[in-house]
Amino acid sequence: MSAIYHIPVLAAESIEGMNLHPGASAVDATFGGGGHSAMILNALDSGGRLFAFDQDEDAAGNAIEDDRLFFIRHNFRYVRNFLKYYDVEQVDAVFADLGVSSHEFDEADRGFSFRFDAPLDMRMNREAGLDAAKVVNEYDEEKLQMIFRMYGEVKNARKLVAQIVKARSEAPIKTTTRLKEIASSCAPKAIENKYLAQVFQALRIEVNEEMEALREFLATSLDILKPGGRLVILTYHSLEDRLCKNFMRSGNFEGKIEKDFYGNVQSPFKIINRKVIIAGEEELQANPRSRSAKLRIAERI
Repeated sequence: MSAIYHIPVLAAESIEGMNLHPGASAVDATFGGGGHSAMILNALDSGGRLFAFDQDEDAAGNAIEDDRLFFIRHNFRYVRNFLKYYDVEQVDAVFADLGVSSHEFDEADRGFSFRFDAPLDMRMNREAGLDAAKVVNEYDEEKLQMIFRMYGEVKNARKLVAQIVKARSEAPIKTTTRLKEIASSCAPKAIENKYLAQVFQALRIEVNEEMEALREFLATSLDILKPGGRLVILTYHSLEDRLCKNFMRSGNFEGKIEKDFYGNVQSPFKIINRKVIIAGEEELQANPRSRSAKLRIAERI
C-alpha cells in the first residue's frame, strides 16, 4: 500500500468512531489506498474480519496481505450481496470515505482533474460504459442543465450548457482541456477554479452514479449493521453530506422525523457526534484535501 496513493483523512477519529471490539467484523466500503483499512486491521484482534470494497482496478494493487482482509472489487452499493456470499448477515461497523482518492485526481489519464490535458473519462470503474465524453457530447440540453445544477450547484448552468452545445456542434468535446476552455468562458473570474471544480464534480457524479449508489449503500447499512453497530462516513460536498445527515437523523433521505404516539422520535440510529467532526489545523497543514471533509457517526439502535 502506497502512502502517496491517498492520505487517509480524519483516520484516528474514524477508527475511534467505529467502536471496534474483540472479534468484530467491519466493512471499509471505500478501500482506495488502504490507509483506513490498515488502521482498522490494527484495531481488530486476530478474530476480527474486514470486508473492503473498491470498484477501481488500481485500488486492488493496494490490497493488504492479511488473512483477516477480504478485498472485493465492486461498488459499495452491492455490499449486502457480497457479505451474503461470505455467509455474513450483519457486521459491527461500516466505514466509508466518500472522497475521490488523491490517486484518481493525480493520474492525468483518468480525466478527473482540469489540471491536466487528458481524455474526458472520469470513470472510477474503467470497465463501465458511460464516460464524461458521452455525457458532454450526447446528453440533451435539459439533462445537462439538471446535472450541472443538481450535482455541481452551478448557478449559470443554462449559459454553460449553451456553450457546450455550441462547441460540440462544431467538433466533439473529447478532452479535459477543451471542456476547461468552454467552462472557463462562463466562469466568474474571481472564482474560476472553484467553478471548474463544480463543473468537473457534476460530471464525475453523473458518470459514476454516485448519488444513486450512496442512497443504495445507506439503505443497505440498516440491514447489515448489528444493533449497536456503528455507521461512520466521511463526506466532502454538501449533496452527499445532506443525504448522510438526513439518513442518520431519521432513517430516510428527506430527514423527515417520525414520532410515536407519545411523541418519541422514531429513528433506527442514535447520533454519536451531534457536532460534525472536521480536520484540525495540524491535519489541514499536512493534507489540504482534508479541508472539506466532514465526519458523521451514528449507532444502529
